[in-house]
Amino acid sequence: MSYQVLARKYRPKNFETLVGQEHVVRALTHALQTGRLHHAYLFTGTRGVGKTTLSRILAKSLNCIGLDGGGGITAQPCGVCDACSAIDAGRFVDYIEMDAASNRGVDEMAQLLEQAVYAPSNARFKVYMIDEVHMLTNHAFNAMLKTLEEPPAHVKFILATTDPQKIPVTVLSRCLQFNLKQMPPGHIISHLDNILGQEGISFEQSALRLLAQGAHGSMRDALSLTDQAIAYAAGQVTLDAVQGMLGALDQSYLVRLLDALLAQDGADLMAVADEMASRSLSYNGALQDLGTLLHRIALAQSVPSAVPQDLPELADIMRLAGAFDAQEVQLYYQIVVHGRNEMGLAPDEYAGFTMTLLRMLAFRPGMGGADGVAPAGAAPARPVASARPAPAAPARAAAAPVASHAVAPAPAPLQQAAPPVRPNPPPAPQAPPPARPAAGGAVNPARAAALEAARLVGRGQNVAPKRPTALSNQAAASAAAAAAAPQAAPADAAAAQPAAAPPWDEPAAPVAQANAPAADESYPDMQSEGEPPSWVTEFSDDSALAQDAAETVAAPPARAPAAARPAYVITPVPQIDWDGNWPALAAALPLRGVAQQLALQTELVECQHDGHVATFRLRVPVDTLRASGNSEKLAAALQERFSGAKVNVQIDLGPVWYTAGAEAQAWREECQRKAEETVANDPFVKDVMRDLGAFVVPGSIRPPSAASA
Repeated sequence: MSYQVLARKYRPKNFETLVGQEHVVRALTHALQTGRLHHAYLFTGTRGVGKTTLSRILAKSLNCIGLDGGGGITAQPCGVCDACSAIDAGRFVDYIEMDAASNRGVDEMAQLLEQAVYAPSNARFKVYMIDEVHMLTNHAFNAMLKTLEEPPAHVKFILATTDPQKIPVTVLSRCLQFNLKQMPPGHIISHLDNILGQEGISFEQSALRLLAQGAHGSMRDALSLTDQAIAYAAGQVTLDAVQGMLGALDQSYLVRLLDALLAQDGADLMAVADEMASRSLSYNGALQDLGTLLHRIALAQSVPSAVPQDLPELADIMRLAGAFDAQEVQLYYQIVVHGRNEMGLAPDEYAGFTMTLLRMLAFRPGMGGADGVAPAGAAPARPVASARPAPAAPARAAAAPVASHAVAPAPAPLQQAAPPVRPNPPPAPQAPPPARPAAGGAVNPARAAALEAARLVGRGQNVAPKRPTALSNQAAASAAAAAAAPQAAPADAAAAQPAAAPPWDEPAAPVAQANAPAADESYPDMQSEGEPPSWVTEFSDDSALAQDAAETVAAPPARAPAAARPAYVITPVPQIDWDGNWPALAAALPLRGVAQQLALQTELVECQHDGHVATFRLRVPVDTLRASGNSEKLAAALQERFSGAKVNVQIDLGPVWYTAGAEAQAWREECQRKAEETVANDPFVKDVMRDLGAFVVPGSIRPPSAASA
């Protein structure tokens, strides 16, 4: 007799011997006992979890006739009657198993459905089992929908698939769906223990656990690996044999790696990695097993009862759990997981593996911030093999909120004396009431001084720095005291040191001479417009500087008088029936895009009519507006407007004043001025500003015409 593999020899024959699918067994058993039988079932799950086995057990339960031949539908098939024996042997006529991967077309499905209408030949039900049903074509699915929804009373459908997402929802809605779970390692180990005991084969429990891990939740894979292990080890399933067969990593390598980390011994880490390379072990698998070992160590630290007691490395796990801190284990686990994800990006597996080990060696919990300095008062968790000198933390000078041109004196060493006490400044002169902040909250004096200096630099003025107010003095002293507080010395040592002069008493060069370039060289536009430089953001909180700047900053130099604007004279041209109003005509021309901008930005110099020719002399301020094509479009629009004469257009370059765009801008400004006057004179607004201290946000007022547009 030929040998039969363990997966077929020990296939479960009834619901009691089925392993790991208790939720499905319970539902089917209750349905069979109560007679509430559906006409279509769908079993889903990964490979080797019992889909085909369940369909055969269900077919036997539906067609079992018992030992005496008078039995009915039962949840406990006898296994010895003609129907049960034939189904187990695979020769039952009314139990049809079809592989949808090789019979996936509409023709095969039509042939199956034609046979379904006939009554079973020697059974109670005709059962169709379609395996890998997701491989059917869309036409085949559509062909079976009607029969699947309302099959004959003697027909039952059992569908099985590993990918239910590919099945149309119209099919899913017609079936009872059962999701089969992956086998837990404990269920696989107990089942292998039972089978090997029946076979009379000696084994080691740790070898069975390794086989269960290699099966990845599939009982058929576990039985196939067991068959392979029996043949590999000549009838004895041992841990060494299974490790050699699967190429699994010996856990002693991982324990040695963690011992080297515990001792902070980089040379030992590299020695273990080189030894693994000499044995051609998988570094990717090593990182996976190292993550599993760290997970078990974390379990031993937090929930010791959750660690399996049959692990061969249990003693090492408990020892390492007591040697490592919980934070170290979590950090190492995270480094291992990320190192495994980055393995494909490394130059080779050896480099990726060793860099992960070196990263675990370099990083430890408790290393502080960006400077890599341990926090104050924190003691090392354990002594290490080689003490590392901690880098000396550089003494940081407290940054006082003073102007950028003021130079603060060098502070005394923090370990020797307390920060010097600055003398109180003389009382500041009576200042006018400060301007209201723009968005609420106090204004930082240092920021205000910097913004004021930036604005003066943009205007090209040489202004001496202002003397800081009392608020800025207090802020500077508070910042210095806070920076030196951890290393403060006794008060008598501080008194022995001379007091440093405040930074505002030192002479400073004018801002514009020291830092700003000449106004006529680098900031021509800012000098003419009086705007701050581009690096001052428009959201700067400079509203509080209005009053101080008015007192301190000298008035800007007077601008040179602009050229005299020519008088605006409208000269009608009766020959072409035109009133001479060029801005109104330019705004009404049917133009778009750049040609429209050309019409709006041009000024009429003169319009001459000679016989049947009308010549428009125009002036434009920008040369790019009169590019080729735009002038022709403007001439065509004027020709269409004055069709009784031939129109010529001459466009010169020069300054303009009376354009359609200028008139539109003047009209908008007038509307804005009237709107602001209306709001300012409103009695309710006045009451709110007087009683509640409110103010109108600049730029928030819009005239009705602008708001509607």
